[in-house]
Amino acid sequence: MRESKENSSLYLRIAVSGGGCSGFRYDLSWEDSPADSDIILDDVVVMDDMSASMLSGSTVDYQTGLMGENFKIVNPNATSGCGCGESFSM
Repeated sequence: MRESKENSSLYLRIAVSGGGCSGFRYDLSWEDSPADSDIILDDVVVMDDMSASMLSGSTVDYQTGLMGENFKIVNPNATSGCGCGESFSM
């Protein structure tokens, strides 16, 4: 995916913020460089400390299908989620 954006050094930021229909939501974005305080995984994914604690043990998968392409996050810390998979509660 990074190569398709014509920048193979981009980082995928995964963040958790308040909002969404279940209380928290996942925010994904591409960034040129991580912040000094960020946690970096496999030299590709970056996240802040708070998001990392809420995503501990999670898996991230990229899926393609009839509904398009998207990232799917499976978060064992979530107690419930919405149907779209973009928000959750703890």
